[in-house]
Amino acid sequence: MALQGFGGVLPIAERVLVHDRRWMTPKDFVEALAIAQTLPGPNIVNLSLMVGDRFLGPRGAAAAFAGMMLFPTIIVLILAVLYQFTAELEITRRILLGMSAVSVGMIAGMGLRLARTQGHFRAGWLIGAAVFLLVAILHKPLGMVLLALGLPAVGLRWWQLRRL
Repeated sequence: MALQGFGGVLPIAERVLVHDRRWMTPKDFVEALAIAQTLPGPNIVNLSLMVGDRFLGPRGAAAAFAGMMLFPTIIVLILAVLYQFTAELEITRRILLGMSAVSVGMIAGMGLRLARTQGHFRAGWLIGAAVFLLVAILHKPLGMVLLALGLPAVGLRWWQLRRL
């Protein structure tokens, strides 16, 4: 997976774990991702550690970590050396711009698929729309928006889940 989705592994992991292999339900994936996001480090690495541990214990976690990190690390090192020689070329800038657009699209698509599992959380949809408006349209700093809306959203969801 790490090589297949280089720069955007999370959408591929969701497709493989939920839709292709059916090792997790969409709800299980969202819950595991939520935990992975609270831990330090890249979300996909945290998620892979949790999935590896779930199926094969510490050995599975170690294998999942190695699988997520080994080949991308080698590729990044090779690309860093190549970038030193091509950074000033116009084609390099255009390639990087195109790659960033693809990454945004992949993340947005995964976000919309995952949002379907939270359809009953109407306040979450409103908060998500407010975050998009403030960050993407009004260009407010993401950190401030997350503090202003993220903390109340987490509190509201916690309160809702306690009532169930």
